This record gives sequence, structure tokens and C-alpha cells, in this order.
Amino acid sequence: MITTVNFVPGDIVRVHQKIQEGEKTRIQVFEGVVLAIRGRGENRTFQVQKMVGDVAVERIWPLMSPLIEKVEVKAHAKKRVKRAKLYNLQVPKS
Repeated sequence: MITTVNFVPGDIVRVHQKIQEGEKTRIQVFEGVVLAIRGRGENRTFQVQKMVGDVAVERIWPLMSPLIEKVEVKAHAKKRVKRAKLYNLQVPKS
């Protein structure tokens, strides 16, 4: 569970999520660009997009989800982002 939000839209983050497979639990990492943060209080969610080949994959997580182990900020946006939601972002291939 995330206690503080230290990222904004445009930042590159790594989300560590717990995955339950039978009796085993593992951590899966999803790395991409934060597209949006929406909601208030406990209803806040954030959306992350990454490129897999030529396909953009987006995931949305609640901030208060117990499945999120941690969120690492890999890089902040190079320039100040002037939008709250970056829905038409063209993510370069990694």
C-alpha cells in the first residue's frame, strides 16, 4: 500500500505488485509512464502505460491497494508537464 504520492503525470515509475499463484506469492514489476492520477482520498487511482513491441499496455491501480508492494520513481519528467492527464502521449520504445 502506498502512503504518499511522490510522482506526477509524465514521470517514469516501476510498480511492484503482489501476484498470488496458487499458494505462492511473487512480485511482478510494471514499468512505464504515469498517464493520470485521479480521484480524492481513498478513491485515488493512477494509470501507467508501457510499450510492449508496437502495442501500448495500460494498467490502472488504486493507491490504497494492498496488492501494491511499492512504487519507485525511476525518472521525473524532463520538462514540466502542462496537463493533468496525458491520454495522447506517444511513448518512445525502450
